[in-house]
Amino acid sequence: MKVTKPLVGRPCYVELSTSDTAAATRFYGGLFGWTAEIDPRAEAGGYGMTKLGDEAIGGLSPLMQPDQPVAWTMSIGVTDVDASTEAVRRAGGNVLMEPVDIFDSGRFSFVTDPSGAAFSLWQGRAFPGSERIDEDGTLVWTELATRDAKAARDFYSTVFGWSATDGDMGGETYTQWGLDGQDFGGMMEMAGHYPPEVGPHWLLYFGVPDVDATVAQAEQLGGTIIVPASDIPDTGRFACIRDPQGAVFAVYHSTQG
Repeated sequence: MKVTKPLVGRPCYVELSTSDTAAATRFYGGLFGWTAEIDPRAEAGGYGMTKLGDEAIGGLSPLMQPDQPVAWTMSIGVTDVDASTEAVRRAGGNVLMEPVDIFDSGRFSFVTDPSGAAFSLWQGRAFPGSERIDEDGTLVWTELATRDAKAARDFYSTVFGWSATDGDMGGETYTQWGLDGQDFGGMMEMAGHYPPEVGPHWLLYFGVPDVDATVAQAEQLGGTIIVPASDIPDTGRFACIRDPQGAVFAVYHSTQG
């Protein structure tokens, strides 16, 4: 889907922070067909954009702090990042970076929910966010892994107005996040699925035409398969992958429609 206006109240942009932007470009280029365009301005700090054809899919950033993890993060679109940052704080979240302007592109802050799952808030100006979404090679789903589903439900519904619809997945509760009648993400409890040292986090899913072929290609490119290609009954097929630098993401193909 081509994005023609800023996405507000839902995930609107993805960003990879990595220890080796050149190696990441090779990996994701081989996997999704992305190219990278690095901002030549010194003040941009080596930040770049991943593209599918001529359209921006997400950001590509070198690590900015010594203790910064290699990771994918998402941004939620807002109309007023300062007000939304305060709403996060009032709802029990933490603000890791106060709102700041990014040239004329927009304004952002970096925050966590009450359990520690991190994400950004993005107020688009010249740059609204990802220019394609919900199709192969782009973000198609976001999933919160948490140890306190009730607190997460209260937080995201309060700050962003999300609906939270519970369903059954293999005998366990799986919650789907939605806004204005459209679901765009999910939530699952971490207990029994993650070791204690793994903290709450958002997992990003990218669409692919063939999950099994993508898994094979990821291994050839140096990735590690965390969860092999698996069916989600009556929904689709997915796999979870770690890239060569350590960032974890998922791939997904819908079997509906």
